[in-house]
Amino acid sequence: MPVYNNKEWLNEKLALLPDLPGCYLMKNEKNTIIYIGKAKNLKNRVRSYFRSSHTGKTALLVEEIYTFETIVTNSNKEALLLEISLIQKYQPRYNIRLKEGTMYPYLKITKEKDPQLVITSTVKKDGGLYFGPYPNVYAANDTRQFIQKIYPLRRCPKNEKRACFYYHIGQCIGCCDHDVSQEEYATQIDHIRRFLNGDVKEVKDELTAKMAHASSDLNFEKAAEYRDQIRHIEQTVEQQNILSLDYKDRDVFAYDVMRGWVSIQVFLLRQSTVIKREAASFPLYDDPADEVSSYIGQFYQEENHILPKEILLPEALDADLIAETLGVTVRQPKRGRLKRLLDLASQNSHLALAEKFRMEDRKQLKTVGAIEQLSEALKLPYIKTIESFDHSNIQGTSPVSAMVVFKDGKPAKKDYRKYHVKTIKGANEFKTTQEVIRRRYSRLLKEEKPLPDLIMMDGGPIQVKAAKEVLEDELGLDLPIAGMVKNDKHQTARLVFGNPLVPIDLPPTSPAFQLIQRIQEEVHRFAITFHRQVRTKSEFQSQLDQIDGVGPKTRQKIYQTYKTREAMENATVADFQKIGISQKVSERLVDFFIEQKANRELIAIKERQMAYQTNNSQKRGRHGESK
Repeated sequence: MPVYNNKEWLNEKLALLPDLPGCYLMKNEKNTIIYIGKAKNLKNRVRSYFRSSHTGKTALLVEEIYTFETIVTNSNKEALLLEISLIQKYQPRYNIRLKEGTMYPYLKITKEKDPQLVITSTVKKDGGLYFGPYPNVYAANDTRQFIQKIYPLRRCPKNEKRACFYYHIGQCIGCCDHDVSQEEYATQIDHIRRFLNGDVKEVKDELTAKMAHASSDLNFEKAAEYRDQIRHIEQTVEQQNILSLDYKDRDVFAYDVMRGWVSIQVFLLRQSTVIKREAASFPLYDDPADEVSSYIGQFYQEENHILPKEILLPEALDADLIAETLGVTVRQPKRGRLKRLLDLASQNSHLALAEKFRMEDRKQLKTVGAIEQLSEALKLPYIKTIESFDHSNIQGTSPVSAMVVFKDGKPAKKDYRKYHVKTIKGANEFKTTQEVIRRRYSRLLKEEKPLPDLIMMDGGPIQVKAAKEVLEDELGLDLPIAGMVKNDKHQTARLVFGNPLVPIDLPPTSPAFQLIQRIQEEVHRFAITFHRQVRTKSEFQSQLDQIDGVGPKTRQKIYQTYKTREAMENATVADFQKIGISQKVSERLVDFFIEQKANRELIAIKERQMAYQTNNSQKRGRHGESK
């Protein structure tokens, strides 16, 4: 999961997207798939969600996206067919247009005495022959009509007592007029099956000849009709690697090995369609083929994984062993459509593992690499532990300080500390720094705990000087101290360090500078959050004391019974009376909390409005600069 925050982590994933066709699965914070889409270019499409402004439903979707994953396909059309299958499987709530009832259709030859060729949106285990799903509804319908002209089955209802209209125009096999043998049906069905499986050369050649003849006769309207029929055939029956055209349930396993890790991808095909993709990656401790074989064996021990009719495996695995162990047919295709399907799973395995290591390399550069750069810039040994301080107050009221800790370039949140400033009244940056530094490091000395490798103050020379006086003159410590200096826009600009203090300028794009920026933002956030909590509690206590009939004892009863403000706001008059507060005072308390809640909600609305206005003005500013 994210190293620092999800936005930063998403940016890293976006930078690693493949420049290939495929499907993308958007997920929320609960790891639930909320939207599935397809793209000719995954990199361009997925990035557009996060790097463009959106309105309406798209804005709501983007706001909910927490992470995503991708599945690479061989073509844009395969991506579309896979998208259809995935939406059928997961029913994401933002894919309203493609939910049940509005899915792309299948062509089906029914299993009955007098079969028909029909269009359906669902696949059932009813013995029928299914072809699809088809990405173009109109082309599928037109192709069905075209097949009914050249390879007719039954067109009329079963209860026809005489030859139907379609029989007279050659578009019904004639069961309404006479009995049709099963052999005749089998011949027609075989023609349709081969046609829908891509054997269309003979028909296309005939249509092409008719189109040329119509054009030479200047019958352009008829020529255009033949042209459209050819296009519909191509769009409808073109073979797809992502589908299994024999409708056999099969699972496809592929893997890739890199840097001592293995990545496994599993495609589960049911009723000719990839209904699910499973993925796993783990460190290798044995031969890769043995590890993957063990994984396959365990895969079917899970309740939700049912053995298919057939399994496809790469050549490096022992097919006989797996077939004997699982009692299922195992194939290792070397060419053709099934090999292309296996190669596709292998490509996804490779991309998943490559992304994992590129992400880790980026993390390494941002953490350990940044620390190494910073250590070199300050001429210090490797800086493993950094402790950073910041102060917060408003016109000297409720002064607090906060400390954050970074180890190997990563925040160590369990080591963060908060400080109420006790001895200083008003805004005195120098004295506040000295109090907090004294309290922190005298305690570490007393408890004989490790000292940091570097102290960073969220301020300039004043705070550095104050900290040095306490550490060197009072505690006898010689710890490196740097000041994080901001520019006139309150953004990280540089460090000051050394004796005497000198500016340390680092390139803004360098990992070391970005690490300093993260530390400064984190300690400022931590200090501000703590100060807001203290100030809110102080103001709340002051307001509570102003209620007629509420004194220290009553306030203490409320605090002991209701641990949170929410609990206080939800308490009724009867609830307050139960803990020994009079009815009149209880009524005043309920009125007070109702008003407090309303005021807080009003402030929240105003803050959102201000944030929205600020965001819009920043966008306008960026657009103006780009112009």
